[in-house]
Amino acid sequence: MSASFQQLANFIWSVADLLRGPYRPPQYERVMLPLTVLRRFDAVLAPTKAAVLKKHAELSAKGIANTDAILNNLAKNEDGTPLGFHNHSQLDFHKLKGDPDNIGRHLADYIAGFSENIRKIFDRFEFSQEIDKLEESNRLYQVVAQFAEIDLHPTKVDNITMGLVFEDLIRRFNEAANETAGDHFTPREVIQLMVNLLLEPDTGVLTQDGIIVTVCDPACGTGGMLAEAQNWIRAHNDKATVKVFGQDYNPRSYAVAASDLLIKGHKDGQVVLGNTLTDDPFPEHRFDYLLANPPFGVDWKAEKKVIDRWPNFHGYGGKLPRINDGALLFLLYMMSKFQDYKKGDRNKPGSRAAVVFNGSPLFTGGAGSGESDIRRWIIEHDQLEAIVALPEQMFYNTGIGTFLWIVTNRKAAHRKGKIQLIDARERHTPMKRSLGDKRRYLDNAALESVTREHGAMESGDTSRVFDNADFGYRRITVLRPLRLRFEMTDDARERFLDACPELYDALLAIQDKLGSEPMLDWNAVWERIQQEFKALPDDVEGWAKGAKGTAQKKIFRECFTMVDPNAAPVIAKHHKAEPLDREALFPGQTLPADVTKDELAALLGLVPNGKGKQVEYEPDPGLKDAENIPLKEDIVSYVLREVRPYVADAWIDRETLDEQDGGIGKVGYEINFNREFFRYTPPRPLHEIDAELAGVEQRILALLQEVTE
Repeated sequence: MSASFQQLANFIWSVADLLRGPYRPPQYERVMLPLTVLRRFDAVLAPTKAAVLKKHAELSAKGIANTDAILNNLAKNEDGTPLGFHNHSQLDFHKLKGDPDNIGRHLADYIAGFSENIRKIFDRFEFSQEIDKLEESNRLYQVVAQFAEIDLHPTKVDNITMGLVFEDLIRRFNEAANETAGDHFTPREVIQLMVNLLLEPDTGVLTQDGIIVTVCDPACGTGGMLAEAQNWIRAHNDKATVKVFGQDYNPRSYAVAASDLLIKGHKDGQVVLGNTLTDDPFPEHRFDYLLANPPFGVDWKAEKKVIDRWPNFHGYGGKLPRINDGALLFLLYMMSKFQDYKKGDRNKPGSRAAVVFNGSPLFTGGAGSGESDIRRWIIEHDQLEAIVALPEQMFYNTGIGTFLWIVTNRKAAHRKGKIQLIDARERHTPMKRSLGDKRRYLDNAALESVTREHGAMESGDTSRVFDNADFGYRRITVLRPLRLRFEMTDDARERFLDACPELYDALLAIQDKLGSEPMLDWNAVWERIQQEFKALPDDVEGWAKGAKGTAQKKIFRECFTMVDPNAAPVIAKHHKAEPLDREALFPGQTLPADVTKDELAALLGLVPNGKGKQVEYEPDPGLKDAENIPLKEDIVSYVLREVRPYVADAWIDRETLDEQDGGIGKVGYEINFNREFFRYTPPRPLHEIDAELAGVEQRILALLQEVTE
């Protein structure tokens, strides 16, 4: 039959009516995908089947067991190129129809006659179980007979059309399985947008004669992204050679993707079953383009030992993300597959990648964390090109917001040092019928508008262009002094004597001297207490020596003091006043010229005491805070403007300045879409709200009056 891909897909889908009963709609794919694959293989192999059977008989007569290599080359395409697989069974789909009573056994024998690479695919489909189930329900013959009527011969249905049929069936199956579709299926319009953003900038290169392109999806699922990338490239250049590579850990998804690859005649490509995070099937490969929709929030505790030794996940900031979210690990893997880039060198063409993330990789993890250091490496090496915020409720198994990252080691000249953010969160169209959590989609107009904005790289209402440094910050700790009030209450005395009963007499003597009134200057109180202890009579036991005495003093302060914001700051140390070296304290930063020496000292917690010395206050742990200071600002100016006017006694913790990154605090990176695209909407005037409420009250009263009359 000669038909468009949509008519053909509809005809194949109609076979699902035979499966009602033994199967629920989400389970139809277990039968229909393997049989579609099988029927296509049967049709593709038909022209050279006789030659394969003849050669197989000859080889068998000679006792040659391993015949795959010879027969795979003998089975050929219409153009004479080897298919890379074969079937040496005497059976085909039309012969299977000839013996209804033995259809199950014959179908199993037919599948066993394929070369090993095809048998492995059907093992992953677990199709033998479905044969038994269909035969038990008396549906197997009817289903096989229906598929035998579909003409999928390459002269009727070329590889591109067959690929479209296959993709359409996969989409339908995934939509029928609402609750699980998102586990291995990305909405088609999302993939189209990813491919547009990934490939459009290279249109000039991809349309050249004889171009060879390699594409990889390390979490390929059923192969939708690889298929869409192929479609885009071939739509722009039907002479291009596209080699696709993929990997997935789900056996059924792998089988679908591997079948799709063979159906389309991509014998140079490869789809592998395995865990991307632990098993790299392409250790020597580098790719032109990479794209993926890795699982969100995947826990990688089980893979940690392997990943810690895996070279692909190190060198990008030197750290790894949190154990309970390995999304960024997939991006690290993709970046490890980038080709080297050198402008003008054909052997170092560089690479581009597109990946779907939820919001977590944008901002999770503070300065110095694995996530922040990975973001820092990518941005400081100028490899983050753009991020697009997608609408919520776009995916089948989650309603949360998602983001497309475009990462490349060969930015265009006008993008150097820049990052573009595009807000597409409001460009959705509601679906007529929800599919799982998917209630919205991007129509063609939305896809085109986002693609145009990316290409134009201009700032506007829904697009912003930033410098790389705009997303970086230095994290410093800000301290405030501890302020203690001294008061000898009954409860405090009881607690102290429970811990230090040996100081009973000393405590009575101190209480007689100090009384029970609260005192707001602990420094003065403590100095006096020390003097009073020295003046105790010889027969009254005072502070012990050594560690025990230190413990007693600590307990004394804990029992008789409490934090009071009105109390004087507690002095920790006295310092000799010395000039501060600005360059040593804040290397590489231009400090405000009008900052005096005393102001700079106070910012570092050294306060002049009026006697030619400086005091250092004890910090209050409860008031400890952190500030993220933009990389484009100097620390001193920021603290003077954003901190000191609100907490005049605050100072910068010098220990955080010495931690790393040139001695001026930890450097972190985060990308906050809400902050960058926030639009302030002023509240309505009160008189409008009052009038609206009055109107509502009048309507309620009118309704009540109707009820009571």
